[in-house]
Amino acid sequence: MNIFLKELKSYRKSLIFWSIGVFLMVLSGMNKYANLYSTQQSMNDVMKDMPKSLQAIMGVGSLDLSKASGYYGMLFIYLLLMATIHAAMLGAGIIAKEERDKTSEFLFVKPVSRTKVITAKLLAALFNIITFNLVTLASSIALMAKYSKGEKVNRDIIILMVGMFILQLLFMVMGSAISSFKKKSKKAASLSAGVLLLTFILSVAIDLNERIKNLKYLSPFKYFEAKHVMYGGGFEPIFVVISLILIAAFTSITYIFYQKRDLNS
Repeated sequence: MNIFLKELKSYRKSLIFWSIGVFLMVLSGMNKYANLYSTQQSMNDVMKDMPKSLQAIMGVGSLDLSKASGYYGMLFIYLLLMATIHAAMLGAGIIAKEERDKTSEFLFVKPVSRTKVITAKLLAALFNIITFNLVTLASSIALMAKYSKGEKVNRDIIILMVGMFILQLLFMVMGSAISSFKKKSKKAASLSAGVLLLTFILSVAIDLNERIKNLKYLSPFKYFEAKHVMYGGGFEPIFVVISLILIAAFTSITYIFYQKRDLNS
C-alpha cells in the first residue's frame, strides 16, 4: 500500500477525535460568551478584578471581551495550544511508529528510499494538520456567525488560522526532528510535548514580567497572539521569518538524521 495512504489510514480515527474535540471547544467557549451576554455581565469588569497572573494565563491582554471577537481572541490561545500539541505529537509519532509497532523491517525491505518514506510520512502529517486547521476555521466562522451579533469577524479568524497553521507546521517538524534525532524515538512524543509546554509557560512569564520581554523570540506562542494580530494588526514580519527558518531547519534535521539512524524492529 502507498505509504502516504497507509499513514492517513493509521491516523484517521485520531484526526476525527481531535476534530470533534476542537469543535466542542469552540462551541463551549461561545456558549459561555452567550450566557454572559444574556445576563448583561461585562467580561471586562470580571477580568479587571482578576490577578494579573490569571489574566496572562487566559491570554486576555488588550482584548475587548464585551465583543464576540474579543472573547474568541481569548479562546484562541487554547485552540492554538490544542492544535500545536496535536501537531507536535503527530510529527514525533509518525516517525517513531515503525519502531513502536515493530514494523520497521517490513517497511525497509520495500524498494523505497528513506527519503521517499520520510516525505510520504511528512505529507500525511501535513494533511492531518491542514484538516485540523480547516475544521477549526469552519467551526469558528459558523459559530461566530451565530453569536457575534452582526460583528464582522471572518477576516480576523482567517488571519488567526494562518498564524495557527504556521505554528502547527513548526511544531510538527520539531516533533519529527526530535524523533529522528533521538536513538529511542519512542520517547520523542513526550519530549516534544514537554518542549511545547515550556515555550507556552515562557510566553505566560513574559506577559507577567516586562523585563524579560526580549525572550519572546524564544516562544512561538508570542509570534501570532490574537491581541496583536486582530483588529488590523496583522503579522510581524520578523516572527514570520523566524518561523520559516525554524521550519526549514527542523525539516532538514528530520531528513538528515532519519537517513543515518538505525531503526530497531
